[in-house]
Amino acid sequence: MNAPDQSRPGDLRLVIISGLSGAGKTQALRSLEDLGFFCIDNLPPALLTKFADLCVQSGQKVRRIALVIDVRGGQFFDDLLLSLRELEEAGIWYEVLFLEASDEALVRRFKETRRRHPLAVTGGILEAIREERKRLEEIRGRARIIIDTSDLTPGRLREEIFQLFSEDSLLERFIIRIVTFGYKHGLPRDADLVFDVRFLPNPYYVESLKPLSGNDKAVVKYVMKWPVTQEFLKLLDGLIGFLIPHYKNEGKTQLTIAIGCTGGRHRSVVVAEHLAESLRRLNNVVLVEHRDISLGEA
Repeated sequence: MNAPDQSRPGDLRLVIISGLSGAGKTQALRSLEDLGFFCIDNLPPALLTKFADLCVQSGQKVRRIALVIDVRGGQFFDDLLLSLRELEEAGIWYEVLFLEASDEALVRRFKETRRRHPLAVTGGILEAIREERKRLEEIRGRARIIIDTSDLTPGRLREEIFQLFSEDSLLERFIIRIVTFGYKHGLPRDADLVFDVRFLPNPYYVESLKPLSGNDKAVVKYVMKWPVTQEFLKLLDGLIGFLIPHYKNEGKTQLTIAIGCTGGRHRSVVVAEHLAESLRRLNNVVLVEHRDISLGEA
């Protein structure tokens, strides 16, 4: 479940970063530091409540805080859920940012950096990753924001962190992420809803449009001119508009919508940009990521 609604003493914003080793927690912490957050890496969970109390008592001196708490704390990590309950009892608002990635991506990163996984004492990297996933299940369930970094560069992760945390006004709002992808490159792992738009006429087979993307006006004009596209977009807008209030009522704070075509370059991009614009007109916070736009055909 997500962290319960709580007050925010002194307008304190406390972000607890957790997640899988190698998923980008350090990059996320550095990005928040660049945004003016007071940052601490690898804080023992037992000190969490005391530290938050000190920040509250400081008034406006320390207003935005980001802490990384993960399995590097060893046995101390098991105290995290208890510490979170203490924060809730004290009425201190917090949010959990959870970073994860696929097994394949994490194994590749550990091999590239030649770093040792904190849980790989006797076994291999893959076994350590799977054990870590089990240990993090409960804290993942409390996360307000979950980011899958499997296909994100450090720069793209930084941009996403900036979009999510640069304005305090986003904190209490429902966040909609729209991710485009190509089926030939695999589905996004963190999608709540997936829409397949491969039934729409394909600009890839028009010679002049093939090298372009769904961000180019000529491609947008081609995809949008068909009656089937207009009918589908009308139905899509209506469906998403219907679902959002119900997700909010269930306590969900983030919705990830994946839109896919063959290669993730043409049709999915056009549809995603249309949907994003429609949702923004209704005063929704919308983030768009075109995952595979540079990888191949649409």
